[in-house]
Amino acid sequence: MRRFAPLRRVLGLFIAERGAAMALGAMLAALAILAGVALLGLSGWFITATALAGLVPAAALVFDVFMPGAGIRFLAILRTAARYGERVVAHDATLALLAGLRERLFRGHAVPGTARALAARPARLLFRLSSDVDALDAVYLRLVVPGAAAAVTALAVGGALAMLDAALGVAVALVLLATGFGLPLWLAGAAEQASRRRAAALEALRVRAVDLVAGQVALVMAGRLGAQADAMDAAEQRLAAAEDALHRLETLAGLGFGLTGAALLGGAALATAGLAEGGALSAPQAALVLLVALAALEPFAALRRGAIELGRSARAAQRLAPALDVIAPSRLPEPPLGLALRLAGLRYTPPGAAQPLFDGFDLDVAAGECVAVTGPSGAGKSSLLALLSGEAQPDAGTIAVLPHALLSQRVDLFHDTVRGNLLLARPDAEDAALWRALREAGLDGVVQALPRGLDTPLGEGGAGLSVGQQRRLALARLLLRQAPLLLLDEPTEALDAATAQGILTQIMAKRGEVAIFIIAHMRREAEWADRLIRLESGRVTGIWRRGEAGFAVALDALRPG
Repeated sequence: MRRFAPLRRVLGLFIAERGAAMALGAMLAALAILAGVALLGLSGWFITATALAGLVPAAALVFDVFMPGAGIRFLAILRTAARYGERVVAHDATLALLAGLRERLFRGHAVPGTARALAARPARLLFRLSSDVDALDAVYLRLVVPGAAAAVTALAVGGALAMLDAALGVAVALVLLATGFGLPLWLAGAAEQASRRRAAALEALRVRAVDLVAGQVALVMAGRLGAQADAMDAAEQRLAAAEDALHRLETLAGLGFGLTGAALLGGAALATAGLAEGGALSAPQAALVLLVALAALEPFAALRRGAIELGRSARAAQRLAPALDVIAPSRLPEPPLGLALRLAGLRYTPPGAAQPLFDGFDLDVAAGECVAVTGPSGAGKSSLLALLSGEAQPDAGTIAVLPHALLSQRVDLFHDTVRGNLLLARPDAEDAALWRALREAGLDGVVQALPRGLDTPLGEGGAGLSVGQQRRLALARLLLRQAPLLLLDEPTEALDAATAQGILTQIMAKRGEVAIFIIAHMRREAEWADRLIRLESGRVTGIWRRGEAGFAVALDALRPG
């Protein structure tokens, strides 16, 4: 049962966060089922008693039709109201739980190591946040709620029938509990492997479909388009085989419930016949027992789908559990007054590296200073920026930085409006602040010309804007943040000279007000700096301040851009 431990952990999380709503939903579900069973039993009793009373005129005159009729109406209304309440409460609790779980998972997946691994396979991240989370709703809606309702129904039916005959009530309750839970438990065990295979095949199909659509040009160029299509077909065939196996098992379980229901009804008929012959039961009571026995097993049949999905839910919980346990790194401390950042005794070994890249690395950047770090590829520039931004954790040493904003080589824009992409930096920003940031980034005219201005939707990755405009939108978001430290990683890479000059001019206009730490490969990025630092193999090999002779020489060694 160790494989279900993550599922129990997720269920415990559900109970801790929405335990009261979950309990209320299960109670309403049980009430709806009990009302339905009681309605059927009372209706059978009423019809039989009315028929018998009609055979004797004297009995017909004194027979009370109002109380049973009122009871039937009450149970019908109660069943409808309880079912509606259960749908509202249970589904609202489930949707709220899953929404909170997605947020928690997103935060867990956003930590540096996990985020970097999943960024290479975005389809897998999408699967985790969508299909895997959706698989967990079966735990509550298809197992907890119907299971609790079925158990309450079995006990209530057994108790009600025990008032007519103790042995009959105990026997019916034991049969209901043994077979009603026994069949779903068998089904869960038999379907576990097929359910896990179905989940794995579904993920493979989705991932390969996303890879096919997103990388079709590269696949065509490599001559692998047909192979990718064949891989999709293979995944679909595995999915179909797993679903066929699950359908067969569910059909067998349905047959088992049908046979059990028939056996229960037959046994109840024999028992009531004997009791009625002995005078222990009247004919209306016998009809009530038979109809109650007919309906009592139905709630357990609702567990079939939950039992089928249990393997998938357990697999999803197993894959999501690590992200639930992730604790986001604490915020880096701030440096002493007058500094924008301080690195002291820094030791850092990149993942998979045999030797540390930095060992005893020290660096101070003053508040308002502009520092450019240069050096060959592999010198540690990007690793240094990752450490400062919290994307990597050092082995030892101290990192202290002011609140900062990062503009990396990669521009991350979302399928949202221009406004929505800007508000990621400052959710409470008003339109005036948004337009000011766009103006400082030189993009206000472009946005004003868009059909709906700030409310113009962008495609995935900022589609609808040119590469330079996407860069400027990212810059506007950076400036909107109003952070006292800007971390820039080759901000003008792959941009034309005019666009690059515009971006650098707007950024460097903040120099003196904020500190700027820039990773530079090109002269046009480094020539704005107050101080140049050359990095090689994790060590500082040169530091030049503006105005020194070496400053110009260091600039000349860079690409002009």
